[in-house]
Amino acid sequence: MKLERVEIVHVAIPLVTPFRTSFGTMTDKDTFLLHVVTDEAEGWSEFAADPEPRYCSEFTAGAELVLRDFLLPRVAALPRPTSAALAPVLAGVKGHELAKAALETALLDAELRAYGMPLATYLGAVRDRVPAGVSVGIKNSVPELLDDVERYLAEGYVRIKLKIEPGWDLAPVRAVRERFGAELPLQVDANTAYTLADAEHLRRLDEFGLLLIEEPLEENNLYAHARLQQRLATPVCLDESLHNARDTASAIALDACRVVNVKPARVGGYLEARRVHDVASAHGVPVWCGGMLETGIGRAPNLALAALPGFTLPGDTSASGRYFAEDITEPFVLEDGHLPVPTGPGIGIEPRPEALRRFTRQRRDLYVR
Repeated sequence: MKLERVEIVHVAIPLVTPFRTSFGTMTDKDTFLLHVVTDEAEGWSEFAADPEPRYCSEFTAGAELVLRDFLLPRVAALPRPTSAALAPVLAGVKGHELAKAALETALLDAELRAYGMPLATYLGAVRDRVPAGVSVGIKNSVPELLDDVERYLAEGYVRIKLKIEPGWDLAPVRAVRERFGAELPLQVDANTAYTLADAEHLRRLDEFGLLLIEEPLEENNLYAHARLQQRLATPVCLDESLHNARDTASAIALDACRVVNVKPARVGGYLEARRVHDVASAHGVPVWCGGMLETGIGRAPNLALAALPGFTLPGDTSASGRYFAEDITEPFVLEDGHLPVPTGPGIGIEPRPEALRRFTRQRRDLYVR
C-alpha cells in the first residue's frame, strides 16, 4: 500500500441542543475529517477534539500542523505505510495522541477496505450490536433534566450518564433516582471538576447506587483518585487520566479506578484502545466506550471497538439523532436499546457526498505524492 494523498475536510454540524459540561457548552461539532487515498483504497477518520484546547490539550488547528509537518512526513517515508508500522515511527513525536489516532484510523480504514475486512473483525469483536447509553449535559433546571431523561428512556437508551459539577450534583442525581427508580443504570461524569477536598461531599453520592463516578478529580492525578476511591463506595472510573495501556495498568494497580472508560482517540487509536481493553479485562476491570460527540465517521469504529468481550457496560455510543438532525453519514438508529456494529469493510461507513458538501467549511491537501 502506497500513500497517494491526504486531505483535511473541515466540517461544522449543528447540534440538536446545546451540550453543557463542567468545561463549557457546545452548540456544534466543529472539527475535521481526515481523508487518505492510497494506491489500493481510500480511508476516513474523524479528529475527536475541538477548535479550542478546553477538554484536552489538543485542538484542530494544532493537530493539522502536527499532521502536516511531523506525522505525515514520517509515514510517507515508509516503504509500506501500514497501520502496524505506524507506532514505532510516530513514537518520535511526543504526545499528540488525538492527531495520531486520526492518522492511524484513516490508514487502517484504507488498509482494511483493500482486504475487504471489517474493523470489528480485525479488532476481535464478539457481538453484532452493542447496548447504547446516553450522556445528558448540565441543564438550567432539574425539571428540564427530568424531561430529557424521560425522553431518552422512551427512545430506548439502556443507561443514563449525568454530567455534574459543583452546585449541580446531589440534587439532579437524587431527582433522577426518585423519578425513575433504583433499577435505572445511572452514572455521573465530573470531567475533573472536583478536588480531593470534596471527598466528603462526593461520598454523599454513594446513597444513589451509581454505576460509577467518572474522572472526578484533576487529570493525571492517579494518587488523588486512589485516595478518593478509598473513601467512596461508588466505583471511580478514569477517562482523561488514561493515555495508554501502561497508564491503565498503573491506575488499576494503585486502585485509582475500578472501571475504565476507553476513548480510542485519547489513547492514540484503536490498536492502543484494544491494548487498554486487554489490560483491564485481564484484571477483571469493567470497560466501556466513551464518546466525544462524534459524527458517523467517528461513531462507526467506536461501535466496532465496543463489541469486544471486555466492554461489559453500555457506552456513550448513542444514535446519530442524539446529537445531529442530519449526520454526514447514513444515521445510526437505536434498535431495542442497541446499535448495530458496522459489517462493511474498514470502518464500514463513509460520508454521504451531498451532506459532506453542505457541512464542509474548507478542504486542504496535507500531502500529495
